[in-house]
Amino acid sequence: MLLAIDGPAGSGKTTLAAKLEREYQLTATVQVIHMDDLYNGWENALSEELTVKLSHIVQSHNSGKNFHLAKFNWASMKFDEEVLMLATEVLILEGVGAAQKVVRDAGAKTHWIETPAEIGLQRVLDRDGHHLRDLMLKWQTHQDAHFQIDKTAENCDVKLTS
Repeated sequence: MLLAIDGPAGSGKTTLAAKLEREYQLTATVQVIHMDDLYNGWENALSEELTVKLSHIVQSHNSGKNFHLAKFNWASMKFDEEVLMLATEVLILEGVGAAQKVVRDAGAKTHWIETPAEIGLQRVLDRDGHHLRDLMLKWQTHQDAHFQIDKTAENCDVKLTS
């Protein structure tokens, strides 16, 4: 099973992913991949590079194959760790861009969580620090453009509000 949880920053995607992970672990092997580990920094996060990575991940999962995943280090602003991801029965992709077309086309059950921009921003700043305010304001513009082009919200199976 392939699940994707998407929506704007601060909407509760990570919380929902953790809840679903706990539930599915009762009967299956589960793995969660956070988009933050896949982004190539702030400016190149929602790029074709992410789509290519997601395509590889979902193809590997759907084929029952292990795969390698390079994780982004936000402190050094580069990819510096590669981990072996073992095949699992359930794969949950979580974060902005998780439910984009390439993932939907791979048969994912998709979840969209909506939250007002100002609430999402405040949640992120409270969680990660107010020093990120300018970066987050720019991020909100990038994510909104991505969602508009991809039509993510309109194409998700389950729609929630937080």
